[in-house]
Amino acid sequence: MLIIEIAEGTGSDKTTVVQKIMERLPKSEVVVLPQDAYYRDTSFLPLEERLEINFDHPDSIEFELLIKHLKDLKEGKSIEMPIYSYLTCSRQNETITIHPCDVVMVEGILVLSQPELRKLMNLKVFVDADADDRLIRVIYRDITERGRTVNKVIERYEKTVKPMHEEFIEPTKRFADLIIPQGGNNNIAIDILTKYIENNLRLNHNSNLEN
Repeated sequence: MLIIEIAEGTGSDKTTVVQKIMERLPKSEVVVLPQDAYYRDTSFLPLEERLEINFDHPDSIEFELLIKHLKDLKEGKSIEMPIYSYLTCSRQNETITIHPCDVVMVEGILVLSQPELRKLMNLKVFVDADADDRLIRVIYRDITERGRTVNKVIERYEKTVKPMHEEFIEPTKRFADLIIPQGGNNNIAIDILTKYIENNLRLNHNSNLEN
């Protein structure tokens, strides 16, 4: 099993990078585990408190469950991946069944911050982008997908997103094996990453045939 970690600063267009890679690979051989699915369940809190959660701090993520799920997949076991709603800021009752496959991509802003998680990776990638571009994407995403106002998005950016990026995310670039500047617009870097995955899939298939 090939495990790839794809990190980014909030709004760096990581999703486009992942989507472009997925489009070029057999769907049955690749699965994505988004960090966002592993936000801790805070449904016991009043909604007003949930809306104020610092989603850019490592403590907001149940990394221990994500690590357990990755280890289970490597051992050939299926997992039940949580579903998290940004509208209610809580986990849903439903889960998504994920079966072991040849390639697992773990993506999220904080995935490079965890030493135990990094040890499980075959390749670590960081998607980089200009701070202004990231802010524009954050504003658009939070308004259209998460029901926030412009003022609330900017307030949150200044209060948590920017300082958390500088403290917990930007420093993790040094752990990356590959840095992709310009996000989803960097087709050359995406091609290189896709070729790396395809070569590993080919080697794995050839090895299975020989056995």
